[in-house]
Amino acid sequence: MKSMSRSMKAEKSIALVAHDNKKEQLVYWAKKHREQLIKHTLYGTGTTGHLLMQELDHEMECLLSGPMGGDQQLGAKISEGQIDILVFFWDPLEQQPHDPDIKALLRIAAVWNVPVACNESSADFMINSDLMDQEYAHEIPDYREYLASRIKHLQPS
Repeated sequence: MKSMSRSMKAEKSIALVAHDNKKEQLVYWAKKHREQLIKHTLYGTGTTGHLLMQELDHEMECLLSGPMGGDQQLGAKISEGQIDILVFFWDPLEQQPHDPDIKALLRIAAVWNVPVACNESSADFMINSDLMDQEYAHEIPDYREYLASRIKHLQPS
């Protein structure tokens, strides 16, 4: 499949998400990196977003709770190029009732070549990267040819 370049601005759009058992850890991490985070546009799902907004004393867009569709909202925003970075502290030791939604969110982030941090160490590396505060061009799939062929294939003869 062909690819094309998409440019991230110096001010990134960062999604911050955590499972229940990881919310405290994400809040701690976010408070530790508050000055860096508030330079960017922040998004969060449900309770996590509201907790972070309170703790950081900074506005962010709060979506629905993950199990209520927030993970899917984030996935749509990633597909539309509205989210540059996903920080998702997920709990690998506890099964989640909405595991298919979580897998779909992580898959869509991989499809669109969005950087993902799934724990404190990877989030530390990401937030401290020189790329965080500068414009960055990355490759994404170019589906235009595929979509054009599908439309042509589905049109009645």
